[in-house]
Amino acid sequence: MNIEQVLNQRFGYQTFRPGQKEIIDTLLSGESVMGMLPTGTGKSLCYQLPGYLIAGTVVVISPLISLMEDQVTQLQQLGERKTVALNSLLSMPEKQYVLKSLSSYKFVFMSPEMFLAEKTQQALTKTKIAFVVVDEAHCVSQWGVDFRPEYLKLSEGIRRLNQPLILALTATATPEVRQDIQKLLFTETVKEVVYSVDRPNVSLFVETGDKRDRLTAMISQLPGAGIIYCATRKHVEQLYELLKDQERIAYYHGGLTGQERRMLQQQFIAGELRILIATNAFGMGVNKNNIRFVIHYDLPASPEDYLQEIGRAGRDGKPSQAILLYDEGDEYVHQFLHQQSIDSRRLFEMKKQMTDLVLDDPLIQKWEELFPDQSQELIGLLERREAIRREQLQEMLSYIQLTSCRRKFLINYFGQKLENQPKDCCDNDGAQLKQDKNAGNPVVSAEDWPVILLKLFKKTTKD
Repeated sequence: MNIEQVLNQRFGYQTFRPGQKEIIDTLLSGESVMGMLPTGTGKSLCYQLPGYLIAGTVVVISPLISLMEDQVTQLQQLGERKTVALNSLLSMPEKQYVLKSLSSYKFVFMSPEMFLAEKTQQALTKTKIAFVVVDEAHCVSQWGVDFRPEYLKLSEGIRRLNQPLILALTATATPEVRQDIQKLLFTETVKEVVYSVDRPNVSLFVETGDKRDRLTAMISQLPGAGIIYCATRKHVEQLYELLKDQERIAYYHGGLTGQERRMLQQQFIAGELRILIATNAFGMGVNKNNIRFVIHYDLPASPEDYLQEIGRAGRDGKPSQAILLYDEGDEYVHQFLHQQSIDSRRLFEMKKQMTDLVLDDPLIQKWEELFPDQSQELIGLLERREAIRREQLQEMLSYIQLTSCRRKFLINYFGQKLENQPKDCCDNDGAQLKQDKNAGNPVVSAEDWPVILLKLFKKTTKD
């Protein structure tokens, strides 16, 4: 069976999207590969399809539990039963069962920490590995917005598995990030399949001034389903209280239980909710292709974050809108978080100088476990990372203040050129917000969604 037949019979598609076939062909030829495809263009297919054509278990290393769960659910909906997420949501007996049965699964998802755990490594060495996928591979790089030191150890763990094929996937990698991935993840330079980060069907807008008033005025006028992103849980819940009486709306953040998050996600995908107000805990892997708008109520920390999050809109290729609201001083929340990171790094330096100092800081404890004999190297890495985060935040402030093309600015940031400017490009090029007076949907119940969920959970327990 050739790959076009698998594409049609297993996944129901007639043709590949740009970049997919090239990545898959490279894997099938026995070569590792790095793929950079825009958000919402089907990166998951790049490991799902060859997984059925290469013997063995596909190990997918993913940074977020929510993303693992989403991807497992998608595979199950496609009829794949031999898939599992090996993470903290499993009980100890369940983890032990999965580890003993690894070879019976086709796709196994896990975090970097779980992958590097000794028991996992031992189980993997006894399993035939088809290839290893490093999803959100920009996390490997010190230049990547979601940099996580655990990713620096991945290559060591992969080498213990007799050098299997590696597929690195990302949607947001500057040339510096890609260079870092090549150096830190692969033993030799591999082929790169890189496509433009541009999403031409998503129009770009920035609005400054009183965000609360502007949001209240526009939300009922915007057509279709949408996401409102906030930087903090507090802002998420405040906006929900503001808008709950005029929209079919809910909020989503890491403080909800896994069951609550899954139910809200399903309701949003099914169209029972028109709008979700969320932190960036929501979105990665969510398979809803008709989101028509994404609003950022708070300033994103970087162009990488912004591009990733507006990429939730318009996955069906139809016109969609990305709207960033800005009030003077919105950057302070990120500066506060940056200072917390600096304080942790300084404590780490102090502890290395005063060996009898006891610090009950989980972040510092994690650093000590990962880099027991490389403290100076880690401190230098963290200092460089602090400078990078300041630069990324400044780039977002520059984006807001632009009087020229916003799309060109974002694409240039990723070392690419804007080849074709779409008609409805951005507000600086004459694009107008698309509005529909009948867009809003009446609230179907006077009860808040948390009350409804609570009743459902109680009923399920009684049944």
